[in-house]
Amino acid sequence: MTQNTPPSQVIYPANVSRLRKAWIYTTRDAIESSPVVAGGIVYIGSKDHTLYALEARTGTLSWGYTAGGAIYSTSAFANDVIYVGSFDATLSALEARTGTLLWSFTTGNAIDSSPTVADGVVYVGSTDHTLYACDADTGDRLWSYTTGGGIQSSPAVAAGIVYVGSWDHTLYALDASTGARVWSYTTGDRISSSPTVANGVVYIGSQDHRLYALDASTGEKL
Repeated sequence: MTQNTPPSQVIYPANVSRLRKAWIYTTRDAIESSPVVAGGIVYIGSKDHTLYALEARTGTLSWGYTAGGAIYSTSAFANDVIYVGSFDATLSALEARTGTLLWSFTTGNAIDSSPTVADGVVYVGSTDHTLYACDADTGDRLWSYTTGGGIQSSPAVAAGIVYVGSWDHTLYALDASTGARVWSYTTGDRISSSPTVANGVVYIGSQDHRLYALDASTGEKL
C-alpha cells in the first residue's frame, strides 16, 4: 500500500471477504507465461500465439501482437519497449503503447526462457542450448554462449554477471559484457528454474530436488 492509496482499495482482514472480481479476459488457448504490469497496462502471452496488452483497470484490450508460435515466455518491459520470446524461435521487441514490431531476432530453436533487460542489453535463453545477448535498441547479437543442454531458465543479471541455468545440470555465471564464463556449478539434474541474486548470493533450484545457495562471485556452495 502506498501513502496515496484510497482506503477503499486497501486489502486487510476486515474487508477481504468483500473483495469482488474486477474483470476477466479470455484468450483462445492456455496461459503459461506470467503477467507484467507497466504504465497501467497488463502484458500477458498465451499459447494461442498472441501477446495481449490489456488496460489494468478494466481489462479492455489495448492491442494484441500475433507471434509465429506459442508464447510461454514472460515479457520484459524497459524504456517503453516490450520484449518477448515465442516457440517459433523468435525474440520480438514491440513498442509498448501500440504493439508495433521494432525488431526481431531468430534463435536456433524454441524460446521458453523469459528475456531480461539490463544496461541496454537483452539476454534470453533458447532450447538450442544457447544464451543470447542482443542490443536492446537494434536486436543485433552482441555475443552468445552455448551450453550442453536446452535453456528454459530465465537469466538474472547482477554486478556485471549474467546467471542462467541449463538442462545440462549446470548454472553458468558469464561476464555480461563479453559472455566469457566466470564460473559454473553443476547440480544433480537439469535446471529449469530461474536464478535469483540477493546480497552476493545466487539461489537456484534443480530437478534433483535441491535448492542451492552459491557465492555469486565465485560459485562456491554456501
